[in-house]
Amino acid sequence: MPFTIKAQNGVITGKVTAQGGTNPVAKASVFLNNASYGTATADDGTFALRGVKPGQYDLVVSVLGFEEYTQKVQVNNNTLDLKISLTPKVMMMREVVITSNADWKKNYEQFKKEFIGNDDAARQCKVANPRILNLSYTRKTQTLEASTDEFLEVENYALGYKVKFLLADFSSNNISGIISYAGKALFEDLPGSAEQKKKWKARRDEAYYGSARHFYRSLYKDRLQQEGFEVYDLMRSPDPNRAPEWLIKKKIKQFNGFKRDSAMFWINMENMPKWYQEHLTRPNLAASAVLRKTEQDGIYVITFPHYLYVMYTKRFEKDNFKDVYRPLDMPNYEASIITLSGNFAAFDMNGTVVANAPLVEGTWSKSKLAAMLPVHYEPSDK
Repeated sequence: MPFTIKAQNGVITGKVTAQGGTNPVAKASVFLNNASYGTATADDGTFALRGVKPGQYDLVVSVLGFEEYTQKVQVNNNTLDLKISLTPKVMMMREVVITSNADWKKNYEQFKKEFIGNDDAARQCKVANPRILNLSYTRKTQTLEASTDEFLEVENYALGYKVKFLLADFSSNNISGIISYAGKALFEDLPGSAEQKKKWKARRDEAYYGSARHFYRSLYKDRLQQEGFEVYDLMRSPDPNRAPEWLIKKKIKQFNGFKRDSAMFWINMENMPKWYQEHLTRPNLAASAVLRKTEQDGIYVITFPHYLYVMYTKRFEKDNFKDVYRPLDMPNYEASIITLSGNFAAFDMNGTVVANAPLVEGTWSKSKLAAMLPVHYEPSDK
């Protein structure tokens, strides 16, 4: 398990130097991942993060020419002083992918939709520096990949944040429909009037309630019912009459525009449900049925044998997810399905998954950068 450094006061100070010497590294970005605490090192390599809410964070140091540095820190009530040594980066030649301007714009529009979102909140997001994105699309595998060497800056006027995102990798596969990404984020409050900030606060609360972060926090606090969550063991089997997703996509592309009857056959198959014999085990599960503590303070594990069906009973679902099971006797509440990538997924007290990120379907699958909140965010009504 990664080591944890304990601090006491909501203040983190330190000095950043180059490995193998005492040479300070100036203008390095120092921030807490997925939080709103960030700064840059001074000419002598020193930095200070003040007013940090107690909790566990990933402290990140990033600057061109050096490997990215990450360290877990536990902030309590004292000053934490760090000595950070950066490793020079071995410069690797990036594979050059030559695309037309039209291809780049097409790839960028797909990236925006799948990384930032496609709802009203996403339409209120502005990317300040889109051209720093490294974008490539592989036709054979129908996969879009993206990354950045510096912060991608997104101004979110729906929630009132500027999100600076170091995108390590992004992948969207059109065949499987699976989108995955990894990176580090720093939040900054956008300037606004008192009235605007009040509206942003209300929208932030709305984004928080019913979210995966809200669920994980409610789970380890044993407050699922009070917070509006119900969880069920879901059993389901794939429909044997439905071809694999990759084959359906391939056939639709092959016959579309050429053989109408053949194309319609595969389109109809695509519209078939993926699952049959779906069943929820009643009654709903208690937190103790799926939650386990670990030896590391503040880290929890969620585990279950099949699929976990999570319903948020304080809001109705607006979208139709054809592959998300809906029992006839249940209201149309927001529902998400968790599929583990191993035997468990680990998360911390902030409600952040820190190991074995699971696959999610349903309501949570809509959550993109436009709905992201800092890990330390707390709603108005606790």
